Amino acid sequence: MPKLLTSLSLAALLAASTAFAQSADTAAPADSAPAAEANEGTADGGLVVGQEEAPAGPYTKEEVGDWRLQCFPKADAKSDDDPCHIYQLLKDETGNAVAEISLFRLPEGGKAVAGATVVVPLETLLTAQLRISVDGSKAKVYPYSFCNKIGCYARIGLTPEDIAQFKKGAKANVTLVPFVAPDQKITLDLSLTGFTAGYDKASVVAQ
Repeated sequence: MPKLLTSLSLAALLAASTAFAQSADTAAPADSAPAAEANEGTADGGLVVGQEEAPAGPYTKEEVGDWRLQCFPKADAKSDDDPCHIYQLLKDETGNAVAEISLFRLPEGGKAVAGATVVVPLETLLTAQLRISVDGSKAKVYPYSFCNKIGCYARIGLTPEDIAQFKKGAKANVTLVPFVAPDQKITLDLSLTGFTAGYDKASVVAQ
């Protein structure tokens, strides 16, 4: 079957995984800054003073089965209380990165006990929505929330029943439909190996 989707690069996927966990301003390139700002940080006599370091991106604290525990440093150094989510990169049958999922826990009291961000390529038919099934069970359907230059995002809530199914299951199927071929479906394997242990390590994120 011809390749229908543009694979996302690993770097882009890692950048996208911060959608729920954090937001950070991106500094403009030095050559695009106004001339008046070019001398910022320069002391008298041409000496350069130090500037605050940009916030660090996510780092992999450990691998749990087929999941990564990705954490976000709150300061300029890693610490044991950094917020973390579990992450998995989804690949097609030829090993190309196509989508990603990052999952975190939610505070008790709501219908959803966990949330997840699923990122898919821009060439996805949004009206077909995203489908997730576990071990061949009936799929659940989730709408896409928005798109940017990285990809299109589905921000989904997971119920206690969903999480229990993930913990018991061996593999989930994530299905999307290409915009250029609406009569076809792309199904990606989501391994559930290590999910239970990884889920217990994920942080509770207040919404």
